[in-house]
This record gives sequence, C-alpha cells and structure tokens, in this order.
Amino acid sequence: MGSDKQATGLLDTLKMESVRTILTHTYPYPHEHSRHAIVAVVVGCLFFISFDNMYTFIQGLDSNIKWWSMYVCLFGFFYFFSSPFIGKTIKPSYSNFSKWYIAWILLAAVYHLPSFQSMGVDLRMNLSLFLTIYISSIVFLLVFHLIFIGLWYVGLVARVAGKRPEILTIVQNCAVISIACCVFYSHCGNRAMLRMRPLERRSSNWFSFWKKEDRNMWIANFLRMNELKDQVCSSWFAPVGSASDYPLLSKWVIYGELAGSSAEASDEISPIYSLWATFIGLYIANYVVERSTGWALTHPLSVEEYDKLKKKQLKPGFLDMVPWYSGTSADLFKTVFDLLVSVTVFVGRFDMRMMQAAMTSAQDGAQQGDPLFDHFCENDEFWFDFMADTGDGGNSSYAVARLLAQPFIQLKSGDPVSFLPRGNLLLVGGDLAYPNPSAFTYERRLFRPFEYALQPPPWYKDENIAVKKPELPAGVSNLKHYDGPQCFLIPGNHDWFDGLHTFMRYICHKSWLGGWLMPQKKSYFALQLPRGWWIFGLDLALHGDIDVYQFKFFSEVIKTKVGDHDSVIIMTHEPNWLLDWYWNGSSGKNIWHLIRDHLKGRCKLRLAGDLHHYMRHSYVPSDKPVYVQHLLVNGCGGAFLHPTHVFANFKKFYGAQYDMKAAYPTCEDSSRIALGNILKFRKKNWQFDFIGGIIYFVLAFSMFPQCDLNHILREDSFSGHVRSFFITVWNAFLYLLGHSYVSLGGAMLLLIVAVSFVPSKMSRKRQAIIGLLHVSAHLSAALILMLLLELGVEMCIRHKLLATSGYHTLYQWYRQVEDEHFPDPTGLRSRLEQWTFGLYPACIKYLMSAFDIPEVMAVTRSNICKNGIQSLSRAGAAIYYASIFLYFWVFSTPVVSMVFGSYLYICINWLHIHFDEAFSSLRIANYKSFTRFHINHNGDLEVFTLAVDKVPKEWKLDPKWDGEARQPQELSYRRKYPSKWRAAVAHQDPLATVRIVDHFVIQRTESNGPVHS
Repeated sequence: MGSDKQATGLLDTLKMESVRTILTHTYPYPHEHSRHAIVAVVVGCLFFISFDNMYTFIQGLDSNIKWWSMYVCLFGFFYFFSSPFIGKTIKPSYSNFSKWYIAWILLAAVYHLPSFQSMGVDLRMNLSLFLTIYISSIVFLLVFHLIFIGLWYVGLVARVAGKRPEILTIVQNCAVISIACCVFYSHCGNRAMLRMRPLERRSSNWFSFWKKEDRNMWIANFLRMNELKDQVCSSWFAPVGSASDYPLLSKWVIYGELAGSSAEASDEISPIYSLWATFIGLYIANYVVERSTGWALTHPLSVEEYDKLKKKQLKPGFLDMVPWYSGTSADLFKTVFDLLVSVTVFVGRFDMRMMQAAMTSAQDGAQQGDPLFDHFCENDEFWFDFMADTGDGGNSSYAVARLLAQPFIQLKSGDPVSFLPRGNLLLVGGDLAYPNPSAFTYERRLFRPFEYALQPPPWYKDENIAVKKPELPAGVSNLKHYDGPQCFLIPGNHDWFDGLHTFMRYICHKSWLGGWLMPQKKSYFALQLPRGWWIFGLDLALHGDIDVYQFKFFSEVIKTKVGDHDSVIIMTHEPNWLLDWYWNGSSGKNIWHLIRDHLKGRCKLRLAGDLHHYMRHSYVPSDKPVYVQHLLVNGCGGAFLHPTHVFANFKKFYGAQYDMKAAYPTCEDSSRIALGNILKFRKKNWQFDFIGGIIYFVLAFSMFPQCDLNHILREDSFSGHVRSFFITVWNAFLYLLGHSYVSLGGAMLLLIVAVSFVPSKMSRKRQAIIGLLHVSAHLSAALILMLLLELGVEMCIRHKLLATSGYHTLYQWYRQVEDEHFPDPTGLRSRLEQWTFGLYPACIKYLMSAFDIPEVMAVTRSNICKNGIQSLSRAGAAIYYASIFLYFWVFSTPVVSMVFGSYLYICINWLHIHFDEAFSSLRIANYKSFTRFHINHNGDLEVFTLAVDKVPKEWKLDPKWDGEARQPQELSYRRKYPSKWRAAVAHQDPLATVRIVDHFVIQRTESNGPVHS
C-alpha cells in the first residue's frame, strides 16, 4: 500500500515537465482541496439555517429554571475544561483528543435533556443520522482508496498517485460530510418530491432571487427567513430525481419519505442521499484529478516561486517551555529517577570532579595547568558576557543567544546612542538544559538556539568528538591568535543529574557551541583577563560546595598567579548568599574559606545563576571587613522566571551588610505576576489534568451514588436548597471518615504528600497546618462536584429523561424510526449487513452506545440504590464507575487546577514559600537578560545588564541573513548579520526591545571606593 514502486501509465507520457519539477519527492504534495470545499458548503448551509434556529430558540425557551441552570453548569464546566485548547496548538495530539472528547460526552449529556426538543432540535435523530452516515462514508472511501492504489500498482494511473492518503484526512472529510447532511436534514427533512410536480416548476425558481427584477422580493424573503429556508431546501438541495430515472442505480439508493400518507410508495431518491453522493463524488473527482495528473485545483508554482514561498514558511521548530506539572511527561519521570540515583549513588560515593583531578595528575607536567587559561591577559580592553540557566524554552533561549551573537548592540539610553560590542568571551553559569541532561535536551534546547544565533564553522561536524582541544581553524596556531568569541561553561545541578556524563560529552569533548569556541576540558576553570582581572569558574556539583581538588587548584593559582592588587570574579551556579538566607542554612564553606583566607578582599564580584531573575546587592561601607563587594544573580538566560519579591529582605552575608541595588523584574511586578497561578495555572499546565482528575475521582469514589437527595429537591427557597446541599456535603465527609476505604485512603495519602510538599523552612506545626488546609480545600471541592453530578442525574431520572430504557437506547430508537424516515424497499441496508458479515450494523450500534453513557450511569445508579452495590458484577461496577469518571474528570480538572493555583498564590505572596513551584507553574518565557562586562583602559570593570521584557513567540527567516554574501569557509562571527531568525513582528524583535536594566562600575583599586550607579 505504501510501496515506492515506479509504475508507468498513460499519463506519464504527457509533457508535464513544469508540473513534475514541482511534484518531486523533495517538494510537499499539494494539499487536498476537497476538505476545504466541503467546509465551504457546510458554512453556507449554516448561514441559511442560523436565522431559523435563532427564531425557534427564542420562541421555544423553556421557563423551567432548573433545566437552564443545569445547562449553564454543564456548558460552563465543559468550557473551562476546553479553554486551554481554544486557539492553541500546544501538543496537538492532546488538544485534538480533548476537543473530540468534549464533543462526545457533551452531546451524550445534552441530547437527554428536554429543552433542546422544545427549541425544535431533535438531537437523537441528528446524532444517530450522523453516526450512520459517518460509518458509511468511511467504509465507502476506504474501499475507493484501496481500488485506486490497486490501479496505481498495476500502472493504470500516474506515479504521483502512489502517495498514501492520510487516514486523518479521510476521517475529517467523513465527519464534515456527515455534519453537512445532518444540518440539511434538521431544516429541510428527507421529504420525497412527487412525480406529479412539474420539473419546470422545480427548476424555474433556481437563483430567481438573484435577478435584478426580483431584488425586492429577495429582501422580503431575507426578512422572512423561514420562506427563504424553504426555497433553498426545495431548489438548491432538491433530490436529483427518481430511481426510475437511473435504472442501474435503483437498488443502490435510499428513498425519501412522503409528505402525506405513506400509502403511496415513492421512488424519489432521498435528498440526504443525493447530498451525500454529491459530496462523495466531489471528493473522489478532486482526489483522482490531483493524484492522476499532478494538478491541484490551483495552478502550481514555479520552482523559484516555490523556493521563495518555502523560505517564508520556514519555522525554527523550537521546543516549548518544560511542563513541570505534567502528569504524562516521560522526561520529568526520568528527571526524578536521575535525581534519586544521583543523590543516593553519586553524592558522597563517586564524584566526577575526582575523576577529572585524577586524569589531570596522570598527565605530564606540561599539561597540569589545563583548567588555567591566560590567553586573554594581553588585551588592552576586554568585553565579556555572562548568562545562566538556558536550555528551557527555545524562544527565550534563542532571544538571548541572538543578542549575544550580534557584532554590537545598539542602545538608546536617553541620548546619545550607545554601542556595546559583542563579548570576546561568553560565560555560562550552569543548568544548560532542562529538565534533565540528555542527548535530546542538550541538542534541542541548548545547541540548536545557539547554532541558529551564530552558526558553527562549515567544516565542523557536531557528531564528532574533539580528540585534542582546542580545535582551532586552519591558519590559527594557538588561542592567543584566535579573535573569535569563546565560551566557558560550568555545570549546574540539572547537569549533574546523570553524574555529569552529558556535560562531559557535549561540553568538555566538543569544540563548538554554535559559533563560540569551547577550549575547556574540565568542568571548572580559571581565566586570567587583562588589567589584573581573574575569573574563577567553580563546579559545585550537588554538594553546594567545591571539592578538595578544586580547592587545591584554585588556592595554588591564587598563591602563584594572582597578584596582591588583582581583582577576582568568582562564578558559581548557586547563589548561596540568597539560598542560605532563604533556607536558614549554611553551604559553601570551602568557597568561603577560599575567599576569606586566600583571596583576602580581592574578590570584587560573585556571579551566579540558578535563580531565574536578576538581582544585585552591593556592600554597605562599615568598619567590618568586606570580603566580597558585589553579589550578582542573573539566571535569566532562557529558563522560566523566578520571583524577586521573595528575596527582597536579604541584607546580610557573612557579617557584612548589603543593599539591594537592582532587581528584574521589580518586586512589585514579581508579586503581580504570581496572580497568574489563579487565572492561568491550567492554561499553562493542562497536562496536570491527568494527575488532578484522578486525585479528585479517588477522593469522591466511595461517595457514589448518593441515593437520598429528596431533602435537597424538596426545599422551596434558594437558601434552603443551598443549606441542604452543604449539609449533605458534610454528611458525605463524615461518611468518608467512618465507612470509606478507597476515598479515606486517598485522602490520607494526599495529606501526607501535601504536608511533605510544604518547604522544610517552615516549622513542623506550620507544615501540618498548611498541608491540612490544602487537602481540606481539595476534599471539599471534590465532594461538592460529586454532589452536583449526582443531583443532575437525579433530576433527569425524576423527569423520566434517564433510566427509562436501559442500554443501547439510541440504537433501538433509531432502528424504529429509520424505515419511516429513510425507506429502503430494495433492501440495501440488509445487503450491506450481509456483505460486511454484520460489522456494519455492529459498528453503528456500539458507536451509538457510546452516547448512552448518561443512560448507563442512571440505570446502574437506580439498580444500586434499590438492590445495593453487591448486586453488580465486577464488570458492571467497572462500567458504572468508568461512566462516572468520564464526566467527573471534566468537572474536576478545572477546579483542581484553580484550587492548587490559589494555594501557590497564597503561599508565594503571603507566606513567601514555594518560590520554585509557584513560578515554574507559570512557565514564563519573558523577562530575559544577560550581563555584559567591559574592562576599560583604566582597569575598572563596567557592568551592563541588558534585558528583554517580552520574548517573541513567532520567528521568520531573516532576509538580511539570507541575502548577505558569504565565503564558503567564512566563520559566522565575521558576518554582519549572524543570526538566522528574526521576530515575525519587527518591533517585537529582541534587537528592537533590548534595554539596560542595571549599570554600575567596579573600581580596580584596593580601597573600597564608591560604586557609581
């Protein structure tokens, strides 16, 4: 069926070179236009019937407040369940599943309710007719495709016909055809036209209201939509004739019903059947034309035009932000597993840093200084950049990488215009890819954005291992003579989840991160910069501190290389000054020993990431010794945003006082952003549905069914209904405590998890109180939803809308009315049943049974209330609880997300806990920044932090990059436009929105001079 056999047919001999140059295997095949044609027809049908529907709707409103309140609740829950997927393309598979799931169970619920019938809409007939036409269409089109592929295989059609049709396209076309037929039936019926009616009268009115002389009549008809509808039904969608007009097809058609007495037999072809056959014929004709000749319904483009169009439609294919609250992500489960293995196996037992030290000591003495690099020290002035925590969302990571790659950044800080040239050195402060280190995450979340921003050399092959680093371009003898940008990286805690294996493979054993050369061979390094400046890049692993081998290396460098008047920048992944203050802990003792007893005041700046925001604290001059002048955190390299207002009260670090000089975003903005947990938690974390829906169902499992609800329905006032409702909720809670096993076990397990979830910085008493309140909110919500669902079913049972017929009610009803509305005197349906060995009616029967879920739920519920749960078999109980779960999941998922999001908001803004959990849920790609440093000719260090408030979500090929002339072996850093993609909207591009959020100067002199901001 999917063979690549090259068949030769008659059409292959035609002169169609212009077409075949387009329709080769390297170009996508033209889109099947039949689906769009059918959609257009359906839209036209909906236009003509919409006015009639609205009129009937207004005239037939049911005055019973109970039913309309049920409609409001039903549609409200279904809307909130589907709201994350409206207009979204995130994870189309789950989005499409949710849309079909919603349509399925919503129709199954609505067609049992009474008010739609009072509006003149018989959902039972439309639903059963849809399923019948849908199955028939799929069977017919599958047979057609099998025959057509067989003709291609034997060489009777052209070679382009061998492309396998998309099953999803066939399914969608069949669904649209079925909907169109149902829409027509709802408003035109299946009435046959008597033979005595003159054909001339039928045809004389076609398009009559479009003539100029009848324009006034058309306006009048427009005001009387019912008449216009009848005219459209009788003229545009009239049946094609009688079966006697087509003798060969007389046994293969469905007949229409007569308007009057059924005594007179009719051989008029059903207008529904005519419409279905027309749509199927259009699909087949369009498909045959496209696949046999290679021509689409529109004229094909030339190769040059197609190449231009293809470039416009190119997309970078960036990955979305990591869904940290996903209940279905294999990456997150792998992250948890890797973390457990790393903590239990590697910490305290095996350390890759020990292996690196052992490898260094085993080499000859000439190479013992591998982590020390001094090739920058002879520069007059020097620019370098710092970023951290990249490798999350592709859009945010590329936005920062695009800024880093530019030859210069033009800024307008008032007047005049400022130019900041690209750094000769890029420092990356850890956490290179999320959620775990793997080949996939490093390649897609780290390397791809940087390679798009600044391409690696043409000769570089990313699959190769660097045997001898540094691998310099041809003609460059050593690092001192290489004038391109270089990159040095340290690992973060996420990079250590696999014991540093991926970091060593992709960083220490490869040479290029995009267009940045990576000379380092180990996970830590020391860089000697011009004018007496140094950078120490420390690897803290998962210990929060350096090991003894790093301590020995850096202390030796300080003793033998660092001058008394030099200045040192210490770069770590974790900002232990903030984290220790927050967690009331103490870490980094070896680092502090190195700073206090070896550097002795020469550490001017500490750099860190890990916290995904920007904060700078500067020392307050005092009589006490100050060992570090400035503390800077910038983890805005691409990962989700972290709050700043939680750390606003930090003041003291190892006895010295510090003031917060800058924060990005501001503390006020940070507090406001946290509100998104209430409003947007489910929209950002729709994969949390899997966890939340199951949790709520387990909490309410033992409460189903609620058989005694008379006291709620008997109340006369609204306040009485509400009072009785919550009394019933309380009684259900007491029943859960005294008689439930499943729900009580689930509640206790949830309580343990909730208490453990509270950060350990809180006392145990507060942990227990917060966890108990959290679980109480979830349990109350679950019980309220359970009782709402039970009340809805009880009301339908009392009004004889459910629990009246048993199983397969829709199929049994349809079989009773099928012969009346769709006569079949020739026995076509019986022949189809015989030829398909009973599969055709069986498929229809069980598809219709899928829409009897409320009936199954109600019938089983009534049996349980009469005879007890023991009367059900295991299969019956499983079917009952499964039918409940299908609806309870829709009701519970929006509520559990709102309750959990509200918990996070209260904790982050009122209690200042859960700063990681409360902002990882928001998956904010905006507020990205990096820091650019400049060692000027005086030896002072100028510090600029550049930020982009809003990250673009759509990118397009940069025409300047694409049109720039280049040499075959030219390095990308020499280009004027090095980045491949630019924002789809020009004013949203990072180059147009970047701004300075912090600027200060660190003086090189020994004295603790003032800091100029």
